[in-house]
Amino acid sequence: MESPSILVIEDDPAVRRGIIDVLEYAGYQTLEAADGHTGLKLALTANYRLLLLDLVMPGPSGFDILKALKRKRPGQAVIILSARGEENDRVRGLTGGADDYVVKPFSMKELLARVDAVLRRTCERAAPADQRPIPGGTADFRDNSLRFDDGHTESLSEKEAELLRYLIDSNGRIVSRDEILRQLWNLDPARTDTRTLDMHVMHLRAKLRDKSQRHLATIRGKGWRFTTETLA
Repeated sequence: MESPSILVIEDDPAVRRGIIDVLEYAGYQTLEAADGHTGLKLALTANYRLLLLDLVMPGPSGFDILKALKRKRPGQAVIILSARGEENDRVRGLTGGADDYVVKPFSMKELLARVDAVLRRTCERAAPADQRPIPGGTADFRDNSLRFDDGHTESLSEKEAELLRYLIDSNGRIVSRDEILRQLWNLDPARTDTRTLDMHVMHLRAKLRDKSQRHLATIRGKGWRFTTETLA
């Protein structure tokens, strides 16, 4: 099983680098952003299990990002990292959807303990929501199956399920071949010559009853996009 990915949004380069190094040494995969603009985009579109979120930074604030997550990715696990330890800020962060609030300065040992605790807690919380709507039915990632409203069921391979979940959770954005190879196959696209990904997309379309590419669309020269709406 691949280790969880953690997104770190922190504008202080030294603090961000320290957190990234510790997380990667502990075996986690990481994504990072140095400001609120990049952070907001990644928070809403990237594939990750936990967000470590600074509050004060250039662009949208941590509170702005929390608010956007509550609308578009409810239930997303978040730990706030902030020098603002006042009670009002803690309450605002926790009622805004954060799972924990760590006041700077903190020890990396404490941070890792908080990360492990939140991931354990949210593991069970995520299980009931481990389903996604698809056209004409539901994708159930607990047993890697597609269940259609007419009673028909399709089984997905582990990689097909990972790919479908990644595309669905990208919320309609175009996902490139390079991104998928890096994130799901752990391959360097520059050194990889494989059509395996195309075969998985083709199999998914057949199982989704989407051979006309109305929902799992190829965007020529850019990648793929999944939408529950019919594309023009």
